[in-house]
Amino acid sequence: MASNNHRWNIYRSGGVDQVALQSRDDLANLDKLDPKLWIALSMPTRGVELDTRTLDMLDTDKDGFVRQPEVLEAVKWSLGVYKDVGQVLEGSDSVALDRLKDGPVLAAARRLLSNLGKKDAKAVSLADTTSAEKMFTDTLFNGDGVVPAEAATGDVRATIEAIIATHGSVPDRSGKPGVDKARIDAFFAEAKAVVAWRDQADAKVLPLAAATTGAADAIRAVRSKVDDFFTRCRLAVYDARAATALNAGDAELVALSSKELSNASVEMANLPVARIEPNASLPLETMNNPAWQARLAKLSTDAVTPMIGVRRVLTDADWHKILDAIAPHEAWLGAKPANKLDQLTVEQLRAAIPHEAEVLATLDKDLAVKAEVDAVGDVERLCRYQRDLGMLLNNYVNFSSFYSRKGGVFQAGTLYLDGRGCNLVFEVIDPAKHASMAPMAGAYLAYCDCVRAGGEKKTIAAAFTAGDVDNLFVGRNGVFVDRKGQDWQATITKIVDNPLSIRQAFWAPYKKLVRGIEERVAKRAAAAEAEKQAKLDAVATKVAEIDKTVTVPAPAAAPEPKKGIDIGTVAAIGVAVGGIAAVITAIMAGVFGLGKWAPIAIVGIMLAISAPSMMLAFIKLRRRNLGPLLDANGWAINALTRINIPFGTALTDRATLPPGAVRNLKDPYAEKGRPWKLYIFLALVLSLAAGWYFGKLDEYLPDQVKSTTVLGASAPAAKAP
Repeated sequence: MASNNHRWNIYRSGGVDQVALQSRDDLANLDKLDPKLWIALSMPTRGVELDTRTLDMLDTDKDGFVRQPEVLEAVKWSLGVYKDVGQVLEGSDSVALDRLKDGPVLAAARRLLSNLGKKDAKAVSLADTTSAEKMFTDTLFNGDGVVPAEAATGDVRATIEAIIATHGSVPDRSGKPGVDKARIDAFFAEAKAVVAWRDQADAKVLPLAAATTGAADAIRAVRSKVDDFFTRCRLAVYDARAATALNAGDAELVALSSKELSNASVEMANLPVARIEPNASLPLETMNNPAWQARLAKLSTDAVTPMIGVRRVLTDADWHKILDAIAPHEAWLGAKPANKLDQLTVEQLRAAIPHEAEVLATLDKDLAVKAEVDAVGDVERLCRYQRDLGMLLNNYVNFSSFYSRKGGVFQAGTLYLDGRGCNLVFEVIDPAKHASMAPMAGAYLAYCDCVRAGGEKKTIAAAFTAGDVDNLFVGRNGVFVDRKGQDWQATITKIVDNPLSIRQAFWAPYKKLVRGIEERVAKRAAAAEAEKQAKLDAVATKVAEIDKTVTVPAPAAAPEPKKGIDIGTVAAIGVAVGGIAAVITAIMAGVFGLGKWAPIAIVGIMLAISAPSMMLAFIKLRRRNLGPLLDANGWAINALTRINIPFGTALTDRATLPPGAVRNLKDPYAEKGRPWKLYIFLALVLSLAAGWYFGKLDEYLPDQVKSTTVLGASAPAAKAP
C-alpha cells in the first residue's frame, strides 16, 4: 500500500519545517518517510500529557520510551484494522463499527458489545472496554490461566489449596491467589514420583515396618559417635598404650572441673561415648558419657531391642549387624525424589492424585474465555489508538499541536506570575540533567518548586518569552495550574537569564545605569550616616568618662526631634546630580554643536549605547531552541525546534483588560503627583534658551530674533572667531 512516490506536504511554523499528516496515504507511507524528517525519534512514557496505559501499549519492549519503530508498528496495526486509517487523526473515545475491516478486531468488538447487552450498537467506546475488563476482573473464570481455590469445591478445592501451600500461588486477574498450569503440573508430577518411590518400600527396606523410621532416626543420631568408640577400641587392641591416650586426658578433665556442667555441655559431648579399652563393648544403660546417655537409651529401645533383642551392652559385631539391617532403608531414603511436598503425608498425596483431571478441567474452563478476554484487549487498543494515536503523531512526527498552540504533550500547564501566564512549562524529571542542558535552549527560564495540599511536590521550569524581567527573582511566588486543572503553589528557586525581546535589550543599559546610580547614592548616604553615627558614639564615650562621683540629676526626657533630611544624603545626591548634569551638559553642547544633525546625533548616541545589548539579544533569540529542554526530560529531538520572536511572544500571555471593560483612573489613595510635565517643559525651555544664547539656533531663526541681533556684541556667537 505504501509507495516511494508519495507526495508529502511540508509546512513551516515557528521557523521550523514539518511534515503534515492529513490523510490515510500519509500514514500508509509513514514507514517510507526519512527518519531525519521526524521531529522526534523517542519520547518517555511518563511526564507527558498522554494516557500512560496507551503509552505502555505502544512501548512494546517496556523500556520506558516510545521509539520510532514502535510508532510505526502501531500505525501498521491500525492499517490492518481500519478501512481508512486516516480516521485516527480525528481523535475520539469511540469507533464506528462500519469504519473497521472484517477481521478479528471487528468480531471482538461485536462480541464485546453483545456481552454488554448492546448487540445493536453502531460504535464501540473505551468505556465499553473498561466495563468488560471490570466484568472479567470480578469473575473467577477470566481467561488469565490462573485458577483460585474459590473456583472449585470439595476435594478439588482442597487439592488446589494443597498446590498453593506447597508450590506457592500466582495472583489471578481478580487479585486472589491461584495456581497456573506450571504449578499444577509440578505438583502432580512430584506427588506421583513420591508415591511411586514410597511403593518401592518392601520388607527389606522397612524391616521394622512403620517402626523402621524411628529406628533409623535413633541410629542416625549416634552413628558417628558409636563408630568412633569401636574404632578407638580396635586401635587399643593394636597397641595397649593407645587406650590411655584415646581416653579423656587429665588436662581435659581438669578443665571440666572448673565449669558448670550439664548433659548438654559441648565439652562433655566431645569426650568418647564410653571408656576406651581393647575389644570393649558399648554399655547402653550405665558407664557411658552422660551427654550421650539419652540418645543411647533411645538407640536401645527403638533399634537394638527390635532388631537383635534386648542388650545391656552393644558389641562391635552387634553394631555392624544393625547397620547392615538398616542399610537398605538408608539407600531407599537417599533415592527419594526431590520435591516440595514434605508437609503432606503420602496418604494425602494418594488422595490428591485422582483429582488431577478435575483441576486441569477447572483450568480449561478458565482458559475457555481467554479468546474473549484477549479480544477485549484488542478492542481497548483500537479505542485508545483512536483517541490518542493522532495526538501522539502530531507531537512526534511533527510538533503541530505545539506550534498551533493546541498544547504539546510536553507542556505541563500554565504558570501565573508577575501579571503573565507562561504556557511553555516543563515538568523537571531529572534536575541535574535539566540544569546542564537548559542554558543551551537560550530561553529565560524560572525553575519553581510546586506544592499542593497533602504534601504533593514537583519541580517545573517555566519559559518567560514576553514582557520584562525587572520583577522576577528567586523567592517570588506564583500559581501553577497543571493540565488537569489542579493548582499548585509555585516558588521561584532558580533563574536562567536570557533576553526576552529586542525591546527589552534596548532599554536594558539605561535600566542598569539607573540601578547603578541608585546603588551609588545609597552607598554614599550609608557611608555618611555611618560617619555621623561614629562621631555621636565618640561624644557619648567622652561624656561617660566624666567623674562618676558627681551626681547629676537625670534630665527630663526630651521630645524626639523631628526627622529631617540627612545632610550626608543631600550631599551624596548633590554630587550624583552634579556629575550627571556635567555629563548631560557636555553631551548637549556637542549635540547642539551639530546644528540640524542634532536629532540624528541623539538617535545615534542611543543606538551606540543599546546596540551591543540588542545585537547580543538578537543572536540569542535566533538560537532559542526547544530541543535541549525536551532532551533533558528524556526525549530524542531530531530537529532544530526554534522558538522565534513572534511565536515566543504568543507563548506568554500578558494581562489585558476584558473587551468592553470601563476603566476608572481616579484613585482616591494615589500618591501626590509631581509636576513632571512642568519639569520637562522647563528643562526644554532652558535647553532652547541655552541654545539660543550660544547662537546654536541662529541659523534656524529670522534675523530680528537671532542672539547676535538681540544681544549684539555681548552674544557669545558674536565673539566667536
